[in-house]
Amino acid sequence: MAASFCTQNALSLSTHHHHQKPIIPRDFHVRFPTSSGSFSSLPGRLELNATTKFRVSSSSATPLMDQSPVQTTSSGLPAIVEVDLGNRSYPIYIGSGLLHQPHLLQRHVQGKKVLVVTNTTIAPLYLDKTISALTDGKPNVTVESVILPDGEKYKNMETLMKVFDKAIETRMDRRCTFVALGGGVIGDMCGYAAASYLRGVNFVQIPTTVMAQVDSSVGGKTGINHPLGKNMIGAFYQPQCVLIDTDTLNTLPDRELASGLAEVIKYGLIRDAEFFEWQEKNMPALLARDPSAFAYAIKRSCENKAEVVSQDEKESGLRATLNLGHTFGHAIETGFGYGQWLHGEAVAAGTVMAVDMSYRLGWIEDSLVKRVDRILKQAKLPTAPPETMTVEMFKSVMAVDKKVADGLLRLILLKGPLGNCVFTGDYDRKALDETLHAFCKS
Repeated sequence: MAASFCTQNALSLSTHHHHQKPIIPRDFHVRFPTSSGSFSSLPGRLELNATTKFRVSSSSATPLMDQSPVQTTSSGLPAIVEVDLGNRSYPIYIGSGLLHQPHLLQRHVQGKKVLVVTNTTIAPLYLDKTISALTDGKPNVTVESVILPDGEKYKNMETLMKVFDKAIETRMDRRCTFVALGGGVIGDMCGYAAASYLRGVNFVQIPTTVMAQVDSSVGGKTGINHPLGKNMIGAFYQPQCVLIDTDTLNTLPDRELASGLAEVIKYGLIRDAEFFEWQEKNMPALLARDPSAFAYAIKRSCENKAEVVSQDEKESGLRATLNLGHTFGHAIETGFGYGQWLHGEAVAAGTVMAVDMSYRLGWIEDSLVKRVDRILKQAKLPTAPPETMTVEMFKSVMAVDKKVADGLLRLILLKGPLGNCVFTGDYDRKALDETLHAFCKS
């Protein structure tokens, strides 16, 4: 079943939005839920062909399917990407209409009490659907909800307390489940509340923005901001599952959509050159909300994130590479004011700065600098920080970055051909100064 992506003002998708797509073979495992609730796994191969359809070819005698396994398979089942963390492993379900498949959510809810954490924008759109999915055929399950104000500027201790207030008032017990219904801010806050409430209760992620679907909902980073630095208070705490209903993107504003693409671009730059090349060809399709292109971008991003998190959950090395552009970007968010720029907008400008610095160090070719600039402009993302940012503002915020170790600021920089990066404190300080001065007026 093909989802049609459109904005709230009913953007129509006519044939001229469908761009030719290259064939990208990619080995993967598709896992389908069986009737017993366990999973059967079949090795497969994903090909994106020029008719914008997906094919899954399996090594067993399963029939070929024309529609994307990412949207839903022929039997309406989601595609599943597994985050492999031993006994804390969990599935990421990806597909169209998943909020209308109650069994997916219900298999991850153990107790009889659920607290849905959402915001004033998302509640009128998806709260009733989510409550229906949680309670369908389950008369003994009680669902409470807490509706928070929307925006990065509310990702703080004061707003977090509203979640605890509601949990305690409604007698949520240790067997309860918290559900994060919203974008990155809601996911981070609900996850941190779940990590802390009664010293830890189960939680589920239902991300509703591109940013949350391709990045922040996966991997268990939870937390809140502090006036002096972004995400300075938090915990690594993994969800029971991530449920990505791609239909929720129908109501996402264009600016939020573009912001999420900054993280998609990041995966290509740091570890997946083939994916970056696909994005260069398919950015118009993504901006036009082509469902097939979007489904592919979400799934491939989740595969990249899941692979990294499985290898380095607590960010001792490899996982830090997912923060390309984030050190400069977080400084923009903190210095300029939380919520003035969206996270992805700040990360885009930060990525350009990290790429500029990589080039000054002689680590990458000039052609890559140009390609990064071109794709970010194509995605309608900023390629320089706000004019009010000064060198001193960058330096003071970056001094308290989480990647500082023993007083040394470690950065994620590109090195070598496309798809390669390093996480290092071993760089010429002069290059950092030159980059900051190049992008700041003072």
